[in-house]
Amino acid sequence: MATGNPHVRLGVDIGGTFTDVVLETGSEQFSTKVLTTYGAPEDAIIDGLKQVCAKASIEPSEIGQIIHGTTLATNALIERRGARTALITTEGFRDVIEMRTESRFEQYDLDLTLPEPLLARHQRFTVTERISARGEVLIELDPKEVESLVGRIKEAGYESVAVGLIHSYLNNKHENLIRDAINAKLPDVMVSLSSEVSPQMREYERFNTVVANAYIKPLMKSYLGRLQGELKKQQVDCPIFLMHSGGGIISLESAAEFPVRLVESGPAGGAVFAANIASRYGLDKVLSFDMGGTTAKICLIKNQTPKTSRVFEVARTYRFKKGSGMPISIPVIDMVEIGAGGGSLASVDAMRQIRVGPHSAGSEPGPACYGRGGDKPAVTDADLVLGKLDPDNFAGGSISLHADESAKALEAVLGEPLGMDAQTAAYGLVEVVDENMANAARVHAVENGEDLAEYTMIAFGGAAPLHASRLCEKLGVERLLVPPGAGVGSAIGFLRAPFSFEANRSHYMKLSDFDADVVSQLLSELSDEATAFVRSCDADAPIASEFKAYMRYSGQGWEIPVSLTSEQALNPDVQTYQALFEADYAALFGRVVDGMDIEITVWAVNATTPSQVEEPIALADVNGVAQSDVRRRVFDAAVGENVDAAVVLRDEFETGKLLKGPAIVTEDETTIIVPQSREAMRQSDGCIDITVQG
Repeated sequence: MATGNPHVRLGVDIGGTFTDVVLETGSEQFSTKVLTTYGAPEDAIIDGLKQVCAKASIEPSEIGQIIHGTTLATNALIERRGARTALITTEGFRDVIEMRTESRFEQYDLDLTLPEPLLARHQRFTVTERISARGEVLIELDPKEVESLVGRIKEAGYESVAVGLIHSYLNNKHENLIRDAINAKLPDVMVSLSSEVSPQMREYERFNTVVANAYIKPLMKSYLGRLQGELKKQQVDCPIFLMHSGGGIISLESAAEFPVRLVESGPAGGAVFAANIASRYGLDKVLSFDMGGTTAKICLIKNQTPKTSRVFEVARTYRFKKGSGMPISIPVIDMVEIGAGGGSLASVDAMRQIRVGPHSAGSEPGPACYGRGGDKPAVTDADLVLGKLDPDNFAGGSISLHADESAKALEAVLGEPLGMDAQTAAYGLVEVVDENMANAARVHAVENGEDLAEYTMIAFGGAAPLHASRLCEKLGVERLLVPPGAGVGSAIGFLRAPFSFEANRSHYMKLSDFDADVVSQLLSELSDEATAFVRSCDADAPIASEFKAYMRYSGQGWEIPVSLTSEQALNPDVQTYQALFEADYAALFGRVVDGMDIEITVWAVNATTPSQVEEPIALADVNGVAQSDVRRRVFDAAVGENVDAAVVLRDEFETGKLLKGPAIVTEDETTIIVPQSREAMRQSDGCIDITVQG
């Protein structure tokens, strides 16, 4: 029987460098950052849990709910540390995951490096069977062939098996038969079916997704089991839920069965956090900026709702090149990786240019300034040398920073090849990082038809407040909000997320052959499936269903999502569907195509509990100037020189007080830099509101 106080909730985000832990006890919030322990990630969670419980003066046994997000699934795919996995597919389709698609993400590069498939050719097996594009059985599966194949899998010692057959999203009979055969002979081997993991058309994406799920399933099941065990040792016996990449929460059991849905769970929590702040401030156009220890990401949030997608790329061989990674076909908040994190390492390339990332110092050994053996300069080293960080008050004083080690690394790696001193090298490093991020943000905005000058930035993550104002200067963004708890924003986002699950299925239909009965039945089945997942997390909460049809003109390669009301979904009408598609298509592309048939390829239903409703805040009026007796020299990149900055503790920054830049606002988990071009004011909810100086 679960114990604990339901009003005491813990949010945990395992990142590449830090593990963030946030404890909420009703109206109070306590947080900490601890270095991620790669060998046993649960150790960092227990360490952080003990710290926040001590701060709150409660026993761990009082925790009533844990919401967890992690980069473990992503890192396992990137670093190829998954289980020994086999793929079973239809004869003739063994090489789909290696052949990819006809797209070349860098058209004129003759030395193009494509990502290697997760499974080598000898790990991919075929069976003689065939389902048609209409779901009819053309060639029956031979049980003897399957039995023989299971014997080969047993002999080879595979731990996990992915099953991806052609058109199984329409008819999963053969995939189920293969699973039954494996379970009967090899009960300890884990099985993932593409018809359950990603029941959608496009076999390359579907096969990749089911392979990724099978590849990380043993690792994630083992980790989640160990985590439960360690928590019980601390007398923590409460429900544990996982953040999924679509911005909602699923049960531990669902996460263990479909771990591929945990890819991007940490950044998704950050987007939910930013959307929650946007709701509080009544902002309809927000750019969330999440910069942690390893990566930086942005997300466009319109009408307090993060932009979503059905496909996400992981492990790109060219970090910012769309198409250079493995496509994972799952519901995901659409975020774009725009730069490096605090631990990303700098180098000089053959053209004598400073490059930053993709390699990261992580937490072991960490940047050079950590004094743990790192000898290459990271972004954090540059920030320290430029005066942005206080070496005695980093991560709440839990980590002492060594500026001399940072300077030594900067001079050795960047200074000597380029003839620079440590500060100039640091200046070059951060400008490269900030310009890379600004440029990627501009491109993403243009691709979505947006003007960032109309947006408000919300910055969170340990490193984001250090760089956000400079990014705003480069992008022409006039307003920046840094919310309380920004350093652990994703973990707070977990505590704001609804329970949700999206069920989707491919069922091809032209509007000229529209069958209202089939559509109504299909969407009803998907609604039941999604609702059942949410009910497994919360049996009593009200659940709403959001319906979408992915539509395109006949002959086009990709679809656009068209939202449907419950009435339009369960009582479909062809004229309504056409009108909805044409309205959305015209909004995106400025015109419709007359006389061309329209087709629907994928149907989706997202079941969700209500999002947390925030009371709008009343903006504070300016009532004086913030006082500070502490000054620090900090480098202002916009003017290219050291300036004298006022230093204010966030806890002592009074509501309504104005702080003109250059200034520094410090707290345990991050540092906010206010350049000369900006001024800051604390709002009534604790947000630091940074705007252009009048």
